[in-house]
Parts: sequence; structure tokens; C-alpha cells
Amino acid sequence: MKAVAFDRYGSAEELQYRELEKPIAKSNELLVRVRASSVNPVDWKIRQGHLQLLTGFNFPRIVGSDISGVVVEVGREVSNFQPGDEVYTFLNPINGGACAEYAVVAESDAAIKPKNITHAEAAAVPIAGLTALQSLRDLGQIQAGNKVLINGASGGVGTFAVQVAKAMNAEVTGVCSAKNIEFIKSLGGDLVLDYAEIDFTQQTDKYDIILDAVGTRTFAECEKVLQPEGVYISTLPSFENLAPMLTSWFLSGKKAKFILANANTSDLQALRELIESDKVEPIVDRTYSLQEVAAAHAYSETGRAIGKIAIGIDS
Repeated sequence: MKAVAFDRYGSAEELQYRELEKPIAKSNELLVRVRASSVNPVDWKIRQGHLQLLTGFNFPRIVGSDISGVVVEVGREVSNFQPGDEVYTFLNPINGGACAEYAVVAESDAAIKPKNITHAEAAAVPIAGLTALQSLRDLGQIQAGNKVLINGASGGVGTFAVQVAKAMNAEVTGVCSAKNIEFIKSLGGDLVLDYAEIDFTQQTDKYDIILDAVGTRTFAECEKVLQPEGVYISTLPSFENLAPMLTSWFLSGKKAKFILANANTSDLQALRELIESDKVEPIVDRTYSLQEVAAAHAYSETGRAIGKIAIGIDS
């Protein structure tokens, strides 16, 4: 099968479009013909070697985590899917494997793809959409009427978080660059702040949930604008947030939490329902071919993408 992989850590130039062995599904897995993937920052951070204590030195490594595709084979223990089903999910980023013509997926991690969007749009959903959903619903315990602030509202996680929060009837403040203010308002942002002009941590407004979707503000900076029982959630673990995150387990009051998305059928089904009811729309900035994954990584590394970057994988 065709795939994009690398043999050593480094720049995007290490990525090679090449022939690799097609994976074999185990008894509880699906073999999926991948139609699309997408780029997440963790993909190029792994490729650069920032997580090599976890990823190790077994090469070649196929890049990518998000997939949308068609089931071609099922293991003997699989009962909820059959060949021909269109599915979406994400693979463990540490292992990768999405930027390829075929991938294997655990049955418990997969769900039927939303019917009203393309494979490229569906592949933009899993990691970013689940991060937004699980942050707000599970860690933030979001309720109707809550005041929610999304830092990095125009990014992959941020665009989903704005829409998910509005679907849950929250009052949403987005933080992004000036050029994206009207766009975030179109997604449902009630108030949108230009981060270059306004520091939300110095404002008088207080929030029930602050989701730092880009990991640029610490709990210490955000604490003063949290409600007494407010929750700060970051997508990026950091030394500065370690102590407050640990104490959050034991003390009442303001909480600091870290989100690591979990792929599972029920949450992907929840996102599918939001998408099929037109409450959430995947935002795709650009779509690249499998042969252009290096260029897609380079664009992601600029930090200028609006929403997600999709990878279309030809049949």
C-alpha cells in the first residue's frame, strides 16, 4: 500500500511517500480503506522528535492519527460493523498509521461517519472534535447558561469548541486574531476578542470554563478570571500547570485540568449527531493529497490554519 512515513526524526523533508506493507486486522479490529486523514500538531511534534521518549526508535513510522474511510474486512469478533460501512475515528498518535491507503482500527474506537459531510471533512473531526467535546462536557461539566471562553478559537480544537459550547447553550467568548473575529462570530461566538489588543486575563468578566485550546496561557494567569468553582482546561501539559492540576484532585474551588482525547464509539456518535443536526460543522482550511503531506505539515507548523488541514487519499 502507499503511505507517508519517516525513517528518522527531523523536518518535514523526512516524510516519504512510499510503498509499505498493508496491515492485518486482528480479531477485534476493522481493516479500513482510508479515504482521508488530517493534520494535528501532535503529528509534526512526533515527527520532529519531541515525544521520542514515548515513540521510540522503531522505523519506518507512518504519520497521522485521524481517519475516515470504508471498512473492507472485519475480525471474527467484530459484531457492530461490516464491509462497506463508512467509519471515522483516530488512531493512537504515538503509533500513527493514518496517512496510508489502509489502517486497522479497534471496533471499540470506531463509529459510523456522519452522512452529511465528505470523508475529508469527517477526517477533520476525531481528535479535535473529541478534544472539544470531552473538555467541555466531561472536564468542564458544562451547563446551559455557563460563560465559556475559548482561547485559540479559530484553530482545529477551537472551532469545534465554540460550536459544541453553543450547542450546549453556553455563552461563548472566543479569543483569536483580528482577521478571524467575524468568522468565529459566524460559528456562534457571542463575544470575540482580538488577542493582540485585549488580554482576557486582565478583564473583569469571569468564566465558568476556560478552554486553552492552544496551550498559551497558564492556570496562574487565568485563575483571576475564573468563577469560584470555575475550571481551566489546557490541551498542553506544562510544568507551570502541574502543581495546580495535582491539587485540583484534592481541593475544592477553582480547578486546573489537562485534556487528552479518548477515541470511543459513543462520543464519536455524539459528534455525528451534532454534525447531522447542523449544530456543528467541521472547518477545513486546506486539503492536500497523500503525496503532499510534507507541505501539509509545513503549513500546520505556521500556526495560521483556520480549523483543520485535511489529507485526501485517492482510491
